[in-house]
Amino acid sequence: MNGIILKNAVISGANNITSAKSKVDDLNIFPVPDGDTGTNMSMTVNSAVRELEKVDDDSIYNVAKCIASAMLRGARGNSGVITSLLFRGFSKGLPENADVATASDIVAAFKNGVDAAYGAVSAPTEGTILTVAREAYEAGKKFVDENAVASVSDAWQEMVNGATAALAKTPEMLPVLKKAGVVDAGGMGLCLIMEGILSVLKDGVVIPLENDLTLADDIREDVFFKKAAAQFDAEINFTYCTEFIVSRDQSCKSEPIELRAYLETIGDCVVVVDDDEIIKVHVHTEQPGNALQAGLEYGSLLTVKIENMKEQHKNAKLDAEQDTKPEPPANNVPLEPSSPDKEVGFVAVAAGQGVSELFSDLGCSQIVSGGQSMNPSTDEIYEAVMATGAKTVFVLPNNKNIIMAAQQVVPMVSDRKVVVLPTRTIPQGLSAMLSYDPELNPDSNRQLMLDAAANVSTGQVTFAARNSEFGSTKIKEGEIISLDNGKLTITDREDPVRAAYKLIKNMTDKDTSFITIIYGADVSTEDAERCFDMVQSKFSGVDITLVNGGQPVYYFIISIE
Repeated sequence: MNGIILKNAVISGANNITSAKSKVDDLNIFPVPDGDTGTNMSMTVNSAVRELEKVDDDSIYNVAKCIASAMLRGARGNSGVITSLLFRGFSKGLPENADVATASDIVAAFKNGVDAAYGAVSAPTEGTILTVAREAYEAGKKFVDENAVASVSDAWQEMVNGATAALAKTPEMLPVLKKAGVVDAGGMGLCLIMEGILSVLKDGVVIPLENDLTLADDIREDVFFKKAAAQFDAEINFTYCTEFIVSRDQSCKSEPIELRAYLETIGDCVVVVDDDEIIKVHVHTEQPGNALQAGLEYGSLLTVKIENMKEQHKNAKLDAEQDTKPEPPANNVPLEPSSPDKEVGFVAVAAGQGVSELFSDLGCSQIVSGGQSMNPSTDEIYEAVMATGAKTVFVLPNNKNIIMAAQQVVPMVSDRKVVVLPTRTIPQGLSAMLSYDPELNPDSNRQLMLDAAANVSTGQVTFAARNSEFGSTKIKEGEIISLDNGKLTITDREDPVRAAYKLIKNMTDKDTSFITIIYGADVSTEDAERCFDMVQSKFSGVDITLVNGGQPVYYFIISIE
């Protein structure tokens, strides 16, 4: 296999999972609206497609590196992160600088990916995508050991067979799957990707997208070095936003940190990121020529982009005054990388204007739009971290499906420390922020914030996204359901206000001091106040707060302390 074949194979795998992502989404057995496994895996793999379109290289080693880097940045949800780790491990497992790979090389590299995926999960659960990946490798390993001259296509066919057989066994490994009569969603997604790859290896055919599906919404550009967003009231200290990429001259003994130091003497918003092959630079300066000349000392320039920000500012302001185009939504405005000048900063993931404002009021300088059913990518979290001008950046995912994506940011950042607090809910994140003590060092604050998050109880009222069963009770799609610290419970199937009230009664005890009721976009002010009045009449000695969170998916999010 060479790089061109791998490129086409991954595009085929991306098309296959994209065309079937809704079917994979439907395998999710928990009735709560979630990040949707098929969608997350599709978006993760498709993050590599756009980058592959730029690759003109038949070296399998370089193509695999491109795939791994793009998927890491585009990973969404736990299933997407695991998928990206499989490809990242695969890339690292290939012979260095190899133009082609044999069947044995491919199987060994896949084993490296399996190890990376297992290693990223603190308590691996069998009967999931991990099992499917591992048994795919084992089938391939057995085949190449028994066939010294095995072809790549035959070895991959055996791996697909192993993955398919493992998928069929997942209901026997996880009782919840068996009860629901489905196989593991992540495992199914991996099988679809592997089958798409097989089509190229075996028949030379790239599986097309069905129904003329568009990938436009599934792929985000690399936003780290996007052009500056003109802020109408922002102060522009330097005129030229200068960005370039240097192909490193291996004979150059100077370190990129020296380039960064120089650029800071001629501008601001300096970001210098490097690996073994390239150096990426961003700087605002009055002397773009000097910045480029400094970069040339490290190698040849691959790309250069210089934009006049003052001119952009003037044009944007004119557009606004003439109302010729609407202001873009806040979450679509590219973020500017910022030098780590402050000691501590915070990034939170949240959905809903009110919830976002809560985190902003508590000190979060960057809010990443996302949550349940809207898992942000690793790249979006990375962008927010880089825009936070602090030496230590605390990241609060506030959703269990976003924690792994956030953790992938840590090794991507070299000029500041990133601390991911594994907050699983909005109340946990708010409690963690409230406990922050500016007098303590980051390590002490980390433990303090973790303890605070662990001491808050979270209630959630939402709707059933699919038909399901809870014990002996059948739940119909659209019915109201409640979650008590993540555990599904039935309080009221028709009225979210009564469901929230009953949930709060179930979750409180004599030690309860604070109840915060955050109501969502689908709850009227009248219904929210009705809920507040009901709770207040029941708990006269408790501090009760009502907040308009504006969040989607959840009618109510409840914090109890």
